[in-house]
Amino acid sequence: MTELDVQIRTLPPMCVAVAQAVGPSPEEAAWRKLAAWAEPAGLFDDPSTHPIFGYNNPPPEPGRPHYGYEVWIKVDPAMSIPSGLQRKEFPGGRYAVTSCRLHGDPLGPVPNVWQMLLKWVEASSHRWRCTHELEHIVNPGAPESDLVLELYLPIEED
Repeated sequence: MTELDVQIRTLPPMCVAVAQAVGPSPEEAAWRKLAAWAEPAGLFDDPSTHPIFGYNNPPPEPGRPHYGYEVWIKVDPAMSIPSGLQRKEFPGGRYAVTSCRLHGDPLGPVPNVWQMLLKWVEASSHRWRCTHELEHIVNPGAPESDLVLELYLPIEED
């Protein structure tokens, strides 16, 4: 097994446009909702200016086949958000971050990498911060087999 490469990063506060879907596998539906507006608006052209994040909301629960997923894209606070999407103010924060490929990652499937990151934080001097995790889509528009995610586990400020 490959060793986990973890960096500590601070995300700044940002205004985001949000698409949400709920179902047995809502990630793709939320993505399609966001992409229908963001791609023609040119927001996918510069992932460093308009980073894309996602997370489970509401999270999966045992015995419940449906859960939710939100996809965010950073936008200018003055930008008009179409109906069907929401605007949120993300407060930012400090995170332990590692990356993985959606498919074929040597560390294993994404849930496995999440568990490894959580164990890394528990074994480190950092403490988990009680808020939701984030998945940063590094290369939006890539084929699913090449999609790279950065997993952001919230940690307390020093």
